[in-house]
Amino acid sequence: MTKARLLRLSVVLVSIFMILLIIVYWDNVGTAHFYLHTSFSRPHSPGAIPGITAGEDWEALPDVDEFLAKLLSSSLKQNSSVSRKTEQLLVQGSNKPVVSNLEENVRGYDWSTRNARNSLDQEKLQLERQRTLREFCANSSFTFPTKERSFDDIPNYELNHLIVDDRHGIIYCYVPKVACTNWKRVMIVLSESLLDQGVPYRNPLDIPREHVHNTSTHLTFNKFWRRYGKFSRHLMKIKLKKYTKFLFVRDPFVRLISAFRSKFELENEEFYRRFAIPMLKLYSNHTNLPTSVSEAFGAGLKVSFSDFIQYLLDPRTEKMAPFNEHWRQVYRLCHPCQIDYDFIGKLETLDEDAAYLLQLLKVDRLLRFPPSYRNRTASSWEDDWFAKIPLAWRQQLYKLYEADFVLFGYPKPENLLKD
Repeated sequence: MTKARLLRLSVVLVSIFMILLIIVYWDNVGTAHFYLHTSFSRPHSPGAIPGITAGEDWEALPDVDEFLAKLLSSSLKQNSSVSRKTEQLLVQGSNKPVVSNLEENVRGYDWSTRNARNSLDQEKLQLERQRTLREFCANSSFTFPTKERSFDDIPNYELNHLIVDDRHGIIYCYVPKVACTNWKRVMIVLSESLLDQGVPYRNPLDIPREHVHNTSTHLTFNKFWRRYGKFSRHLMKIKLKKYTKFLFVRDPFVRLISAFRSKFELENEEFYRRFAIPMLKLYSNHTNLPTSVSEAFGAGLKVSFSDFIQYLLDPRTEKMAPFNEHWRQVYRLCHPCQIDYDFIGKLETLDEDAAYLLQLLKVDRLLRFPPSYRNRTASSWEDDWFAKIPLAWRQQLYKLYEADFVLFGYPKPENLLKD
């Protein structure tokens, strides 16, 4: 009997060991590695970010999480030398990325390094943004859908906006219409998840747009189940504890205007068929619409901003399908009350925030955030865009996006919500 029990115990232990070995091996040979050398908890003093190194005590975790955490820490020692070599290759020659003079002149980006004073101001700004977010997440009198659920309650498919860079210990939640194309480019360069003729991209601007938005290019949380099975949630929680998590947001109404301009004022075949045709039929009483967007535009058939607002407010819309990501609320994309973000950037201060974030991540010597266009949709346009929208609709729209206004510290647009 004793020998049989020992044999069964041995088989179980060997099976567990093999499963864990496969997980570690997969990450060591795949696009994601368990590097934790740049993770930090919170900004403390300017220029000094407390890191998490192998050997430090981690916060109390469930047994499985604790075991996996130790396993990941041990793998860090093996991989750190490879990571250092990669970074040395990236910084050889010049600390400034190669960008044409035309690019700099047209977009007017300031490549100069930020001084200590700016770092101090940025740190205070981050503390203020995080404090606002935490206060309203903890405020029981302020409610919105999904606020009270835990991270475990979030369905896997709703985690598809969390992009992971295991090489540098970074998690980025992308929000469409908030510089996400260029932030995705940055994540591709850092994670080396895309190759150009066998060599990882070094300059974010070299990456073609069609590759940037290809979901296969990025490792996102919703893919963890296929890779790690029942260990997926445990690994997500470990990464959320140890990695630097950031997102960028924007005035919610201005983001809607930007989404409308790019998806319905420009010829976009996919959005015409999926959204414009139903809107034109429901809210403009059009029938027998052209099947192609070019024909529709040629005939002067375009969705109006009023049609778009009606579509957002129509209770039938989300009964058919959730909002498209370009106008879905940030709290539904990034779950800010379930995930404790280390950095909250804003499009309104994009250049300053981006430079400071790369500094905090200790990757500012590897790359710069791609220069930003000057023709962004401005908040000063709101009055013009909403001038023909009935007051009742504006008020309903605010309620729909109120959580994004409040959580991220955007002032209530009183001028649009009163006669």
